[in-house]
Amino acid sequence: MKFQCDTNMLSLACQNVQRAVSTKTSIPALEGIHIKALGNELILTGYDLEIGINTSINANVEEAGSIILNARVLCEILRRIPNNQIKFEADDRNLAVIRSGDIKYEIMGMASDEYPELPSVKGGFPVIIGQKMLREMVHQTIFAVATTDSKVVYTGIKFELTKGEIRLIAVDGFRMAIRKEAIDYQGEDMTFIVPSKTLSEVVKLSNSDDDEAYVSLGIGKRHILFETEGYTIVSRLLEGEFLNYKAAIPVTSSTTVKIDTRSLIDSVERTSLIITDKTKSLVCCTFDEECVKVNSVTSLGTANDKVPAEVEGNKVEIGFNNRYLLDALRACNTDMVKIELNGAVSPVLVLPPEGDDFTFLVLPVRLKKND
Repeated sequence: MKFQCDTNMLSLACQNVQRAVSTKTSIPALEGIHIKALGNELILTGYDLEIGINTSINANVEEAGSIILNARVLCEILRRIPNNQIKFEADDRNLAVIRSGDIKYEIMGMASDEYPELPSVKGGFPVIIGQKMLREMVHQTIFAVATTDSKVVYTGIKFELTKGEIRLIAVDGFRMAIRKEAIDYQGEDMTFIVPSKTLSEVVKLSNSDDDEAYVSLGIGKRHILFETEGYTIVSRLLEGEFLNYKAAIPVTSSTTVKIDTRSLIDSVERTSLIITDKTKSLVCCTFDEECVKVNSVTSLGTANDKVPAEVEGNKVEIGFNNRYLLDALRACNTDMVKIELNGAVSPVLVLPPEGDDFTFLVLPVRLKKND
């Protein structure tokens, strides 16, 4: 195996592929990047048996071949080489020699046949989503994904595809986030659950602001394939029974509030300054005529604030975990939000002023006076 290529190009590709490399495994090959030199390109793969990232770059290949090299070591070497070109050779003993100017490294690799094969995904009707759209949809739902849950299915985001529409749903037992968009999809109705880690990596690689940049999805029975910006991301899908989220959304409300999003965020942040990990407490919001009063009380002291708002319906005094409320408000992409309440102990909905492009549900925390 022998090739020459651009250092920066290889370094960037290795850094991106490394994100799918396992850091804790009993299989040494999974701690490495699989490098395959063929024709006029290098094919690079990282895989931890749950998610795999694959890409290719141009190279001057003199001898075809393949090898596995430790990902951390390889990425550090490439990152610190100051020259624009590297020369790479590997012999039958899997000893890799990397040269660049006066710099020379000799690194022991592993035989490529020790590397597991990435799952093949045979999708049906192709699903194409704009990069900017997918980034925004994931950003507006991933905050509600469970991080420590006995049901693994809640550590992912559920996709629902129907003709002309895509919907993403995340839930962790305390809040729920739903985001929908119109897309050019005419295939059969589909639902599947993608691990949040996979979607985080897809979003990082889908970094184009071009309106014509897209992500292609191929959905199989147990795996999903994303193609974007020259990278292929393969991931297992999560299996299990997902919450019937439609039944969890209140259908009526006794109080409707329209309020400036930024003003409410600032107010909750101000009143949260006296809340720490040691002084865990609630933020209490009182939705009254033409304003929302926000306050918190901890062993450190008290904080009070008030924000103007349009309030229709009954007066409501309700408690929230400040982080859950802030996460929902920060995920809003509108200047104003509509908040729907149905008493002090019912779930609260955060919606856009018009329509339902996003729906955020936050469970309140019972105030002592309501016990």
